[in-house]
Amino acid sequence: MGTEFDVSLADSRDRQVCPGRGRPRSEAVERAIVEGVMKLLEDGVPLADISIERLARTAGVGKATIYRRWSGKEELFVDVLRGAEPADPELPGLSMRDDLVVLLESLRRRGLVSRSSAILHNVYAQMKSSPKLWAAYDATVIAPRRQLGYEVLRRGQQNGELRDDVDIELLNDIFVGPMLVRSVMRPDTDLPEGLAEQIVDTLLEGLRPVRP
Repeated sequence: MGTEFDVSLADSRDRQVCPGRGRPRSEAVERAIVEGVMKLLEDGVPLADISIERLARTAGVGKATIYRRWSGKEELFVDVLRGAEPADPELPGLSMRDDLVVLLESLRRRGLVSRSSAILHNVYAQMKSSPKLWAAYDATVIAPRRQLGYEVLRRGQQNGELRDDVDIELLNDIFVGPMLVRSVMRPDTDLPEGLAEQIVDTLLEGLRPVRP
């Protein structure tokens, strides 16, 4: 396809391993399928109109080749999008504060990627209008990230870094909310380096346990 986005997406997909499959993936075949999805999107084809048959013709592969790797187009689209996004970070595990900064920095980077790619931004918008596709993306991508945030906050409570009378799920929304607002609802605002630290440190000022 010739763009930096396409290259990074294909490289990311090549590095991924599919659990539970009985045969090795072919990097060349997977690259052709991923590039086929991107070509159709670049040509302005809506997600709803990309069938497995159409994708197979575009990628130059058989339908069975696609179905051996993905159960259907929802799983395929989610996999392609996950490969296009920055990889989920490894948490340092040294403190709640540092882990929260890493999580929010990852969210900031995903926001920057979405802003810089008109295709990716358009795909996200289309996904939200497709309940089945959005549910698949939420279950396989968003929900695990949300659970990771819960785990970090629970450890903070256990370690005495966070008051134990706060609702973890609500608190997680409060931490990620400012970054999501700037990334999605206010795309004209900056997402500068250091924003993750600023959000975390500002909120933690009022959330630390009161020492006697």
